[in-house]
Amino acid sequence: MHSIAQTISQIRNNAIIGYIIAVAAFAMALLTRFALQDVLPPGFPFLTFFPAVILTAFVAGTRPGIVCATLSGIAAWYYFIPPFGAFGMDVSTAFALGFYTFIVGVDIALFHFMFKAADQLRSEREVTARLYERQRTMFQELQHRVANNMSVVAALLNMQKRKVAADPTTASSALDEAAKRIGIMSSIHRRLYDPASAELPIHQYFDELGNDLLRAAKKGANVQFTVDAAAVKLDMDRLMTLSLLVSELVTNSLKHGFAGRPGGNIWLTLHPFDDEKLELTVRDDGHGLPVDYDPLSGNGLGTLITQALSQQLNGTLHIEGQGGTTARLVFPG
Repeated sequence: MHSIAQTISQIRNNAIIGYIIAVAAFAMALLTRFALQDVLPPGFPFLTFFPAVILTAFVAGTRPGIVCATLSGIAAWYYFIPPFGAFGMDVSTAFALGFYTFIVGVDIALFHFMFKAADQLRSEREVTARLYERQRTMFQELQHRVANNMSVVAALLNMQKRKVAADPTTASSALDEAAKRIGIMSSIHRRLYDPASAELPIHQYFDELGNDLLRAAKKGANVQFTVDAAAVKLDMDRLMTLSLLVSELVTNSLKHGFAGRPGGNIWLTLHPFDDEKLELTVRDDGHGLPVDYDPLSGNGLGTLITQALSQQLNGTLHIEGQGGTTARLVFPG
């Protein structure tokens, strides 16, 4: 049954085959009517044409059905309605032609709307199936991301635990610092899985993320955040990791780069680099870093987090501190 439905659908979508079927059905109906000329009593000029029109409209579609109906009506009028062999017209002929037109018109219209409704139903089912598959995929991604985030939280808490173990007097500040970073992670998670922002261009996404960080640090009025990002596409996992890294870098600029200053500027750029790689740069015009500071050998929590996130992206992070701080990450695109 399914194969028959597929065949009919293919025929209805092929105009040439449809019109061939219309002409063939008309020719067969005409020959059959001629063969039954001596058998049928007078007054049945359209008898064999009705099935041809119905069959054509059902199998081939509306327009082929109209073609078959038109050819059949003309042939019946000429050959089987008196005066035979002429297109005569009187009241009875007009009534017969009108009746024929009404019947075939209703038949063709019924098939037209029936198949239109079936096509609409099939389209709605396909949309529903796609939405279900998308939701299922997003749910799986969400579970995967939540599990990864829990791992990051666990690692973060372990770092703070070691810090507190070394100096118990830092317990309160360590917990505050961990809570702040977990809050940022939660905010990014909500943003990424918000349908309203899921399709945002990458530059708009980072622009909103940066301004959220400024507002959270109560620096929105004093610090200008500027984004210059190419139209690149990142999968959800890498975008999450990159967002955490950007949040850490921007937070460090706000906390250390502008300490004791009324404000400043932070610039974020993201562009293709060296064919198959991307380059992320987060730069500020703050205090910069001490001349003898080596970011790779630091054991601060921020340093450990940025290095860990860079490794997750299979990237290389370089930080320079002259004339402000510049963090440059090159990672596979």
